[in-house]
Amino acid sequence: MLAQVLAFAARFKTGKTFAVYNPADGVHIADVPDMGAEETHAAIAAAKAAFPLWAVKTANERAAIMRKWHGLIIEHKDALGHLLTLEQGKPLVEGIGEVAFGAGFVEWFAEEGKRLYGDIVPPHMPDRRCLVLKQPIGVVGAITPWNFPSAMITRKVAPALAAGCTIVLKPAEDTPLSALALAMLAEQAGFPAGVINIVTAASAPEVAGVLTSHPDVRKISFTGSTRVGKILMAQCASTVKKLSLELGGNAPFIVFDDADLDAAVQGALATKFRNAGQTCVSANRFYVQASVMADFVARLTKAISELPVGSGFHAQTRVGPLINKAAIDKVSGLVSDALAKGAQATLGGDRHVLGGNFYAPTVLTGLTPDMEIAAAEIFGPVVALYPFETEAEVIQLANDTPYGLASYFWARDIGRIFRVGEALEYGMVGVNEILSGHPGTPFGGVKESGQGREGSRYGLDDFVEIKYLAIGGLN
Repeated sequence: MLAQVLAFAARFKTGKTFAVYNPADGVHIADVPDMGAEETHAAIAAAKAAFPLWAVKTANERAAIMRKWHGLIIEHKDALGHLLTLEQGKPLVEGIGEVAFGAGFVEWFAEEGKRLYGDIVPPHMPDRRCLVLKQPIGVVGAITPWNFPSAMITRKVAPALAAGCTIVLKPAEDTPLSALALAMLAEQAGFPAGVINIVTAASAPEVAGVLTSHPDVRKISFTGSTRVGKILMAQCASTVKKLSLELGGNAPFIVFDDADLDAAVQGALATKFRNAGQTCVSANRFYVQASVMADFVARLTKAISELPVGSGFHAQTRVGPLINKAAIDKVSGLVSDALAKGAQATLGGDRHVLGGNFYAPTVLTGLTPDMEIAAAEIFGPVVALYPFETEAEVIQLANDTPYGLASYFWARDIGRIFRVGEALEYGMVGVNEILSGHPGTPFGGVKESGQGREGSRYGLDDFVEIKYLAIGGLN
């Protein structure tokens, strides 16, 4: 598929390219078009021109094209997964799984677009009728991250398309090939020219600056760091754009003394080591009730020690590389700071013997609030453990962060499940489960973890404007 994608990308005549590398071994994969402000303006113009024709299509007409796209993604999921692992590094089974998961958003929103209902409000006078319409917002600018280079695209693009919007997409510079592959299949599915526009670029700020300031872009959807999200939010102020922001997290993982410890260990493995810990919903702070702390740490350390580390193309690999040198330098710095200030590593604690972008799965205990790791989003295969005594104490600790994306806790007492679930200040709470995603459920955070929701019927509403239509003189 790589050759096909590069032939598709070659149609974008920019004169400049940038390189894409395999994070597992540093090998050069490909060169893709390096677009800038001029190409972004052109993409916005194309999306604006295509919008009236796409918006007036019926929901059934849009759904038919989206279902063809879904079918092509599923048909090529193995090749797409291989391409994803090549540029992103995650284990191949995860790469193929992500492609299938991402395709699910296309299928789900193709159908949900048929249920974008308005309302009829009871009139306040006999000769009036009050209608509420939901209409597509217009051209949408989407900026997606490298950690899920397929699913994060479809989770934004599918609801926008279903609502009748057109798209200008800027994928992450580390992982542009998956985006180009999806656009290539979308063209084969029959989307009209200008409905989906891809802008690959080595310089994200240049493209983002055009998207956030251009008056013809009426909505921005961004997934990435809170720092960048705040910049985009400020840039959008001049044109008062509608914003969806899925930003950073600092997810607590709480284990109470009545928890099924084996189930909690398996949950910890799933949420901490998926994509080598490089997910915004990865467990970041592990709080374990003191009476079961030693038992849980022993079980978890043993389980983690058995996770194979290596290239995503090795069948047994469970933990792949981090995305680039900056990522591994960050994780290494956080762990080194903690160890220097008195933390203990029951496992790992340094870069992996494979070298390069690989970091050894690590378990840290003896952590204190003055360590950098206590407040940072780790984004790597490192478990940071903290003991607690009471329910009230751990709720306070879990909520003591400006972030509020995902949280997890493990308990069996039904009263505790409701008390803690309602007290945690997070957009998503997993109780004895790891928040396995589904297109029908809302994804998003509170506080500085963002605004708006992706997935579910709430995600569709983020791409429409609500119009009140008042009709009089009906006597």
